[in-house]
Amino acid sequence: MAMKVYGLPMSKNVARVLVCLEEVGENYEVVSINFSTGEHKSIEHIARNPFGQVPAFQDGDLVLFESRTISKYVLRKNNSELLMEDNLSDLAKVDMWLEVESHKFDRHMSVIIYQCLIIPNYLDGETDVKVVEENVEMLKKTFEVYADRLSKFKYLAGDFISLADLSHFPIAYYLMATPHASLLDEYPHVKAWITDIFARPTAKKDEEMMKATA
Repeated sequence: MAMKVYGLPMSKNVARVLVCLEEVGENYEVVSINFSTGEHKSIEHIARNPFGQVPAFQDGDLVLFESRTISKYVLRKNNSELLMEDNLSDLAKVDMWLEVESHKFDRHMSVIIYQCLIIPNYLDGETDVKVVEENVEMLKKTFEVYADRLSKFKYLAGDFISLADLSHFPIAYYLMATPHASLLDEYPHVKAWITDIFARPTAKKDEEMMKATA
């Protein structure tokens, strides 16, 4: 039976799960959730994700939510080296940089994307420039740390690609659609790292699915 991912590939959190499923070659089905009709708040979906968000995930009788947890489950089930679980030191570094991605990258980028893409294109509103500028400044601080790390190693956790890197893909994809894509030019090591991630066949497949549902 195929694993089920509830949500739309255009969602950064759904896309995070999908790229991991592609990495391990897992059989899966994407089940669309219609936000415009409030399906994400339906009784059926709340039973899968009590916060009424996406993704939700099902593998047989197991139901999960939270994209990074789902991603780890998929990778562990398939004994993927993207978690580096055979080496405690490397595993700790993967976990550490995955936390950084969540709190220092995703957090600020989510605000930038909402202000620059969602509000003007989907909500018929105006971008709050001050809010964007504040989060761009915070993002620059993150990129400074990344630049230093990536000047010493090919990837964040070391000279091996891991979930800590791939987890950046969906929201980095949307960064390129904002007026702040040129920010990467200030950080050559970060730009090269993102370019490397984008070049993976799994990321390209994920990108196609994101575009198809945008």
